[in-house]
Amino acid sequence: MKRRLLIAGRNRYSFPLSPSLQRKFAALEEVFELRVLATGLEPGVTERGYFRLVPPQRPRLLDGALFYLLLPFRSARLIREFQPDAIHTQSAYEAGAVLIGRRLARSRAKVVVDVHGDWRTLSRMYGSPLRALIRPLTDGWAAAAIRRADGVRTVSGYGSRLVRELGREPAAEFPAFMDLGPFVDTPAVPLPPAAGPLFVGVLEVYKNIDGLADAWRQAAPRLPGVALQLVGDGTRRDILEQLLADLPEQTRWTAKLPPEGVVAAMDASTFLLLPSRSEGMGRVIVESLARGRPVLGARVGGIPEQVEDGVNGLLVDPEDTAALADAIVRLAGDRARLERLAAGARASAEPWLATPEQYAARMGKLVERVLGRP
Repeated sequence: MKRRLLIAGRNRYSFPLSPSLQRKFAALEEVFELRVLATGLEPGVTERGYFRLVPPQRPRLLDGALFYLLLPFRSARLIREFQPDAIHTQSAYEAGAVLIGRRLARSRAKVVVDVHGDWRTLSRMYGSPLRALIRPLTDGWAAAAIRRADGVRTVSGYGSRLVRELGREPAAEFPAFMDLGPFVDTPAVPLPPAAGPLFVGVLEVYKNIDGLADAWRQAAPRLPGVALQLVGDGTRRDILEQLLADLPEQTRWTAKLPPEGVVAAMDASTFLLLPSRSEGMGRVIVESLARGRPVLGARVGGIPEQVEDGVNGLLVDPEDTAALADAIVRLAGDRARLERLAAGARASAEPWLATPEQYAARMGKLVERVLGRP
């Protein structure tokens, strides 16, 4: 008999699912009887198959707060209806709410929490500075959820170290399944003739977008004819607006691209920039390596587990903008080094790639372990 698994998180879905997500959930269905409690992209509660999607809330500023405040009650209702053996949560924040929901439902289902990186980043380097006001609450909430969950799954050694600092031993450590179809379905193309650095990510403090802008101001005069391409949006748009005003001929910015557009941007670039101040398992790193593009990244968090200095990229101190600028110039101006690092990039993506079937099998073993049946 299949175990009943409830997956709860703030992931946003719309129908029809992408082909790779269809494969993911089809593989999970082979192992579990499923229910998914998540959020939808369209208005109106969507119930389709085993999906229960919560509509986006208005005003948008309250969307996240309302989701987490109502999650204990929504999860309790679904727990009573579905009677899961286990509940898998996207992060420690959802886990805290689901633990309350489990108590409300008087259920004995086991709760498994995912840890992808440093949960404290949410209140320190993301969104409005007003988040600092709730930092003691969010930090305590997440730490308590990790300690009280029945099992913890991490995606990297960095996440495992953070969990062990709370006195917990992860039940499992393995990469998440990532919807990487456009990045892996076609072979990586050779580097273009002209150097082209690329940044893809949210415009937030934790991504060090301010440090990157300062470094590009230092590097651009030393790289005539080279333009930095940036893809992303966030609360620090003002930084890129000023950078565009300062260096209009050497800066390109696109707020949003579909996955196929990001693939095209990577193929047109020669290396990826990721000077983050905090990073767990960087999905964009896997995407870049899969396209055969080396990564100039920060020596923080989980980045050094994915980027090996001198093999598939370079590593720098995220707070040293002069060193970052020097590394950009060095990499953009050294074609032989770029070619060598690009050659190591594609192969180094393999350990982070998982088929839907591999992911589902690992999830099955994780749930059995947490249920006490290894």
